[in-house]
Amino acid sequence: MKFKVPVGIKKILVKAEKNSPAILTGLGIAGGITTTVLAVKATPKALKLIEEAEKEKNKARKADEPNIKLTTPEVIKAVWKPFLPVVAMGGASIACVIGANSVHTRRHAALYSAYKLSETALSEYKDKVEEVVSEKKMKDIKQKVAEGHVKQVIDDEKKAQIIIADGGDTWFVDAMSNQPFKSSKNAMDAAANKLNKAMRSEMYVSLSQLYDELGIPHTGVSDEIGWCIGGDEIDIELSDTIVIDNRVYIVMDFRVRPVYGFDKLY
Repeated sequence: MKFKVPVGIKKILVKAEKNSPAILTGLGIAGGITTTVLAVKATPKALKLIEEAEKEKNKARKADEPNIKLTTPEVIKAVWKPFLPVVAMGGASIACVIGANSVHTRRHAALYSAYKLSETALSEYKDKVEEVVSEKKMKDIKQKVAEGHVKQVIDDEKKAQIIIADGGDTWFVDAMSNQPFKSSKNAMDAAANKLNKAMRSEMYVSLSQLYDELGIPHTGVSDEIGWCIGGDEIDIELSDTIVIDNRVYIVMDFRVRPVYGFDKLY
């Protein structure tokens, strides 16, 4: 008869698997602390064993002869027992840290693969849509998408009860992060030109570097995505003006968006 794992145990196992990097890192840190404590406790015992081993080695020594010190192998032989738990705990701690890093690496690789598949599918879909839909329709679609970004910013603004600008000011919205910021088309062109030029010598630039030029805060992924030499340059695309509640917005997007692994593609 096949053993059925209880639902409660399954949930615990799934949660443990999901949080395994954090659990392994925590165990590694705890193990490191325990290793230090064990080493401190083992040291007096080890010193006593070394002293006893030296006495034993010098039993046959004559009174006028100098004291004979233990060799390194003899010292190890004398103290290995009290330090065995220290070595075992230290090894386990290192294994936990390595295991956590291994899980992170596998998950990052899986995420990158999934992202590339999605990016390829989206690119193919976009190309086919552009073949079927007229240029005017495509522009209308992009404008609707831009309006969606602006409405999201306004909704977030209302929830946080923050007013980002007076009614007459023009604000830009970054399509990648939905962050509002004040700038100008000239400033954006200058930032893009500067980074495209830098790319020729540095080989790649991240989205965070563009954010720095425009005064936009970094996001959780802006360091991980960008553009590289040999690929498409930074080409900023601005929506038509969007006026909501007497406030003017323009959405900043890119004709070719930044990609993961940009620093390895050139």
